[in-house]
Amino acid sequence: MAEETLDLRALPRADAYVQLDGHIRAVLAGVDDDIAAMATMSALIHHAFGHLWTGFYRVVEPGALLRVGPYQGTLGCLDIRIGRGVCGTAAAERRTLVVPDVSAFPGHITCDARSRSEIVVPVFDAAGTLLSVLDIDSDQPATFGDVDQVGLERIVAWFADRGAA
Repeated sequence: MAEETLDLRALPRADAYVQLDGHIRAVLAGVDDDIAAMATMSALIHHAFGHLWTGFYRVVEPGALLRVGPYQGTLGCLDIRIGRGVCGTAAAERRTLVVPDVSAFPGHITCDARSRSEIVVPVFDAAGTLLSVLDIDSDQPATFGDVDQVGLERIVAWFADRGAA
């Protein structure tokens, strides 16, 4: 299959995620490298929706530290303590966080002042170990909702599904 980026902004969001998930899985068929998968997912998600920032923060010290991984957008924060900010809180709580207004999130870490809303999705392997979090920022308020959460959780399930195959 020829790798290509898709612009899915004109589709209903739920339909766009179904198409994007299928595309990502086809592109990553046979891949067993987490960093290559993160880089590919970041690019495909970013270009599909035109987000401000799309990328992964990898667990480098379990229970303690996330470090920036593959991403698309302006410079990201290099290190985030688990339990701090939206990314660190999602990692500590092992659950997706949808933040309609980042200025209202206690302890929000500003990596790009243009960010207005954010979604952070934990990424687990087949054993349930936290590998990273997928962080997506928008320059518009209230960009993300339940459809995004479901779609993105399905996309990052690739890491667990791949290990279970």
